[in-house]
Amino acid sequence: MMATITALTAQKRNHDRVNVYLDGAFAFGLPAITAARLKVGQTLSPEEVAALQHEDRVEKARQSAIRFIGYRPRSVMEVRRNLRDKDYDEPVIEYVLERLQAVELLDDVAFAHYWVEQRETFKPRSQMALRLELQQKGVARDVIEKALAKVDETAAARRAAEKQARRWLHLPEDAFRARLAGFLQRRGFNYGVIDEITNELWESIADDTTADMDAT
Repeated sequence: MMATITALTAQKRNHDRVNVYLDGAFAFGLPAITAARLKVGQTLSPEEVAALQHEDRVEKARQSAIRFIGYRPRSVMEVRRNLRDKDYDEPVIEYVLERLQAVELLDDVAFAHYWVEQRETFKPRSQMALRLELQQKGVARDVIEKALAKVDETAAARRAAEKQARRWLHLPEDAFRARLAGFLQRRGFNYGVIDEITNELWESIADDTTADMDAT
């Protein structure tokens, strides 16, 4: 049964959306850019109404995804999970993901490099830990390996350990080594790297202490 558009009014709280009234009653809302194609007195078939409602659903999902990405870069899987949590239909989700990837707002290669760079800068950790994090975010294995190719395990462990070591300068050697080793182990570093960095930093502390004593 055909329905007639009897009013098109801007929403009070969101002027980018328009309320569509069919046969004198509110029917649904649309983005203003979509509603611009409509006019009062126009008749719509049930199929046309369904198509407009679907288009609105897609636009809402797209805007939701863009807001989610706005907080920080995301992987494709993260955005998919976020839209699923908001009960969008799978065809809508896949369409939105495809569109966002087409305009490079979603890019797992760029995301993987971003994630590794951020960790390297602010929370250095092992390749194993980084690999696990990226796997949990749905990034493909080959993409992960390329992003990790330049990660220097020893340098990352050293950067992570230097920040923490300062907190434990007052501890005896055994306690210092235990604290630092435990910290690096939680960051995913292997025992060889842990042993090397722990020895290096303890010797550095010992050298500094000896130098201070000689100076006095």
